[in-house]
Amino acid sequence: MSIKNESKRVGIWIRVSTEDQVRGESPETHERRARLYAEAKDWNVVEVYRLDAVSGKTVKETPEAKRMINDMREGHITGLIFSKLARLARNTKELLEFSETFREYGADLISLAESIDTSTPAGRLFYTMIAAMAQWEREEISERVAAAVPIRAKAGLPTGGQAPYGYQWKDKKLCIDDAEAKVRKLMFELFREHKRKKLVARLLNEQGYRTRNGGKFSDTTIDRLLRDTIVIGTRRANYTSSEDRNGAWQLKPESEWVYSKIEPIVSEELWQECNFFLDEQRNKLKRSAKPATYLFSGLTYCSCGPKMYVPSNSPKYTCQQCRNKMPIDDLEAVFHEQIKSFLVSDQEIATHLEQANETVKQKVELLTLQKKESEKLTLEIDKLYDLYQSGMIDKHGFGTKYKPLAERRDQFEEQIPRLQAEIDILKISHLSQEVAIEEARDLYSRWPSLPFEEKRRIVEAIVEKIIIGDGEIEINLFYTPPPTQLPDSGSKQGGIISNYSSLNRGKKATEPHGFIAAIS
Repeated sequence: MSIKNESKRVGIWIRVSTEDQVRGESPETHERRARLYAEAKDWNVVEVYRLDAVSGKTVKETPEAKRMINDMREGHITGLIFSKLARLARNTKELLEFSETFREYGADLISLAESIDTSTPAGRLFYTMIAAMAQWEREEISERVAAAVPIRAKAGLPTGGQAPYGYQWKDKKLCIDDAEAKVRKLMFELFREHKRKKLVARLLNEQGYRTRNGGKFSDTTIDRLLRDTIVIGTRRANYTSSEDRNGAWQLKPESEWVYSKIEPIVSEELWQECNFFLDEQRNKLKRSAKPATYLFSGLTYCSCGPKMYVPSNSPKYTCQQCRNKMPIDDLEAVFHEQIKSFLVSDQEIATHLEQANETVKQKVELLTLQKKESEKLTLEIDKLYDLYQSGMIDKHGFGTKYKPLAERRDQFEEQIPRLQAEIDILKISHLSQEVAIEEARDLYSRWPSLPFEEKRRIVEAIVEKIIIGDGEIEINLFYTPPPTQLPDSGSKQGGIISNYSSLNRGKKATEPHGFIAAIS
């Protein structure tokens, strides 16, 4: 079991409407089913969010939904388990918003009924489909809005969002806000005097000035407000666009920009003086970002403990402590072969999946039988109670007959959620195995032709850690096939073992002889 799963903190989402409760679906049953799933995954349930007798038409603004989103954003929970998607939200727009927010913060959604667990390869496809739907919806809205923006900009009308700091909209016209304009002018004067953005922000904050939202000024806010040409009477509109609401804004072609004249706050001379110093500072601070140079940088560890790095004078991952070394080309060759370990014959895959389907089928049949028996016992208890109420059976007779019926019903109610959780685990695991096998099959054949950037992205997504030992390499993936699917080259903790003795120094390993593929 991987460290990732052991430390995963999840919440349980329970929403049962009045109609559901009438049909006998209790919140406790949903909670128990979710807890058993989390227990099977070695996850830690830290929160339960309950919306009893609440309609699913809209739930995002409820206190429990807000508490759940806040817990996720703060990292208190990294996943949310619920019985089915309709329990989370029946409103498609809210479901899209929930899923995008979770994806943005790297948290998982686990829907037991639909067998969706975004911590698995198959479940991550859900995020892909949801993202596609959300993108289509945004593009439809964006096209309509984009067509209206240039027209409104040329007319000097609002094009969306708040008025710039120092201004306000009055009767659809941009006018100076006296209180904010005073602060914005002071900002320029302080920067001309001190030429330090952080110092200007501190001086404004110490004097009690705040941003429009009540927050403290920062150096980035100062930089943005000093550079904006609106303060010298030139309003620029329709000059940016964003393909993604979470992405950076990009400049449109200058031919599409719309300028209009408004009342200035500072003189053009003061603005130019301040911006001259800003440009000088920016030129001095420019640094080129350094991308990952090697495929397994940051993921390679020596068996003695520390990370391994590639020194400038050697094409090998090297341990600074024990001087253990591994050629960079050989390690990639070993990794390529690790991907190949997914590839078993079609017959073996079909047999494995058929067995999994049969197991699920048997458990579903058993679950159906147990539910029927539980319902039958409940009816018998109700009839017995009616007899007692009508006086047709005395207290002693009622107690004698009630006790064995209640014990059997309680046993079924104890077993039903546990059996349902087992089915959930099997279904989701089954889907993940199918997806992982197919993805690995395709990945192995394409690997040599992939560009470095794409290889690095894949490595970061599927590799947890690589440990280089004396004659052995251990590659821990976030997912590997079940032990029955791996080639028979020896096994240890569900993985593959052989010696790494034939990879000679300076020789590219096209057929590496050894690695440990640990189940994680």
